[in-house]
Amino acid sequence: MSANALLEPTTEISQELHKNVVKDQSSTSFVNRLKGKNKKLQTQSVNTYLQFWNDSKNNNEESRAAKHKTLTNTYYNLVTDFYEYGWGESFHFSRRSIGETHRESTKRHEHLLFSSARITSGMKVLDVGCGVGGPARECIRFTGAHVTGLNNNDYQIQRANIYAAKYKQQDHSAFVKGDFMDMPFADNSFDAVYAIEATCHAPVLKGVYSQMYRVLKPGGYFAIYEWCLTDKFDPSSELHKKLVLDIEHGDGIAKLFGTDVALQAAKDAGFEIEVVSDIAHETTMGNEVPWYTYLDVGRLSFKGLQGFARSHIGRKFTFGAVKTLETLRIAPKGTAKVQTVLTIAADSLVDGGRLEIFTPMYLIVGRKPLN
Repeated sequence: MSANALLEPTTEISQELHKNVVKDQSSTSFVNRLKGKNKKLQTQSVNTYLQFWNDSKNNNEESRAAKHKTLTNTYYNLVTDFYEYGWGESFHFSRRSIGETHRESTKRHEHLLFSSARITSGMKVLDVGCGVGGPARECIRFTGAHVTGLNNNDYQIQRANIYAAKYKQQDHSAFVKGDFMDMPFADNSFDAVYAIEATCHAPVLKGVYSQMYRVLKPGGYFAIYEWCLTDKFDPSSELHKKLVLDIEHGDGIAKLFGTDVALQAAKDAGFEIEVVSDIAHETTMGNEVPWYTYLDVGRLSFKGLQGFARSHIGRKFTFGAVKTLETLRIAPKGTAKVQTVLTIAADSLVDGGRLEIFTPMYLIVGRKPLN
């Protein structure tokens, strides 16, 4: 394989890359996961991802959009272990109330979306871009629905099934490999559909929203938290443009769209819009703490392993530890570059949040007409 060739993240490549799947989330597990990777494929995957951002023919918006499946799938092959180490099972942001823990705010944020989608016991529900299944499992606990998680990344599907078995939810969930731009489901299959910070990976928002509309039963509800640029984004500002590119680079996104584009895409897909709200920038009682404080925890945090991992010292420690594991040939070459990508993500998200040019929780709730 030439240095400039892209490694396509096929099912076979994913299975070979993640040869040893570790079932817990401890710090020892994180090291063992890195140790268990196919070192050659991991290095090739790192090189593939960086080609979309470094000096190569693929470092442009058109190439990233055209090859969005390669871009996003490779990204999650590389970062999922880091995400679980630093985030747990739910990979999304939330507003916090003063005195509320991150886990409590995560659940409350998910519950708001489930309630917005009118999910109740016995329903068949679709989670679009389900990650390792954290929100899907919470939906089952909170509503009693059956949840199908759709994900195009084989490794995350594998992780989701491990968790489903751990929590004895196999009979209440299913995790399906598939492209959300061309969903492998019949028309009118689900009573409700939702997505949490996942459809931002679509090259065209109307495409994924139209698929959600197609598989939703008439009268059913659609609810999403979308990553968007706000109307405070200034396309003539070099600072704003750099921050947006860094968010895209750090989070495996081909192109971020504005809130106006997202809302129009939902309307064009056919939904009757009932609720639109940028929760990230609408401070109310119970949402006093900004969403980006989860990444901006300061120089050092003693709030558990995940809090330490997100602190400035924790990030440096993780980078140094990973670099040492690379030197000792325990972790594959290039793993430290993955940590660098995630640092770019964290810093740009915090700065974008402070400037209010970016939101990770633009709430859109719509209904598929009965006729």
